[in-house]
Parts: sequence; structure tokens; C-alpha cells
Amino acid sequence: MGVLVVIIGGFFIWTFGVYDDAVQLQEQSDQTWADVEADYQRRADLIPNLVSTVKGSAEHEKETLTAVVEARAKATSMTIDPSNLNAETMQKFQAVQGELSGALSRLLVSVERYPDLKANSNFLTLQSQLEGAENRISTSRKRYNEAVTSYNTFIRGKLKSMALGFIGGPDEFPKKTLFEAAPGSDVAPTVSFE
Repeated sequence: MGVLVVIIGGFFIWTFGVYDDAVQLQEQSDQTWADVEADYQRRADLIPNLVSTVKGSAEHEKETLTAVVEARAKATSMTIDPSNLNAETMQKFQAVQGELSGALSRLLVSVERYPDLKANSNFLTLQSQLEGAENRISTSRKRYNEAVTSYNTFIRGKLKSMALGFIGGPDEFPKKTLFEAAPGSDVAPTVSFE
């Protein structure tokens, strides 16, 4: 009888340990998602200054500047609660962020026609800060994917998923969605010097 009590007690202790570990991994992945959003917000916060700097020197780029401002507004209006993060919401998030990245790229390409602007110290500082923001975004996305992979691997293990189902049910620890590369990003862009 004593052995049975020890086995059952050990099972419950192990099960609660699995639950606690799953909670910790879930919280880590949620925190890394918050870091991703913070880095995207940092990039968005740089845009008004960039637009103002370009507007003063490149009056003919009104359409490009408008596209950047509109894409920024759309990107900053979309936030996702980590508990609602699924393939569909991730795809929408990536789409609006991709629109902003595209608009910024078009703006920076159009600036090439304005030598005075390219020499402007404010513009150069903002451009450098944007590059830094893009690097931080890339790093945050990588860390998020690492945290989500650890979490997903943990909750999908046979014994651990049984233990989690026993205590909390499958809805309490849903599989999380990874960032994926944008369609077409595997194809190198064509560069023409005509």
C-alpha cells in the first residue's frame, strides 16, 4: 500500500512539475512576442521624423511619403494578444508589417535622387536608426521563434502532453505559431544599373 502511495504521489508531483514548466515556457514565448512588438513599434516611432526630414527636401515624393504614413498607421493599429496568436493573426500581422517595410524601401530608394538629402545629417542618423531597428526586429523574431519552438516541443511530448491534459486540458496550452519568411523572400532581387 505504501509503494502505491509513493507511486501516485510521485506521479502528481511530476505532473505538477510538467505543468509549471509549461507555464514558464508559455510566459517566455509571450514575453518574446512582446519584445517583437516593441521592436516593430520602435521602427514605427522613427517614421514621423524620417517623413518630416524627407518632406522638407524631396517635395516631389508626396505619393511615396503618403504611402509610408498610411502603412505606418495600419501597422501601429494592429497589436495581437499572445494568447490569440495563431497562423491567421500572424499572417495578418506580417502582411501589415510587410507593407510598411515595402513603403519604407520605396522611400529610401526614391531618396537616391536627392543628393542634398542623402548628405543631410538628420536623414543619415534616421536611416542608421532604421537599420538598427530592422536588426533588432530580426533578432527579436529569431528569439521569439526559439522560445516558441521550445514551448511547442515541450507541450507536444507524449508524456508531457498527457500530464498537461490531466491537469489543465489541451486548450490551456495551445501550439504557438512561428514567424515564417515572407513568400518570395527566397528569390534574390534583380539589381539593374541602367
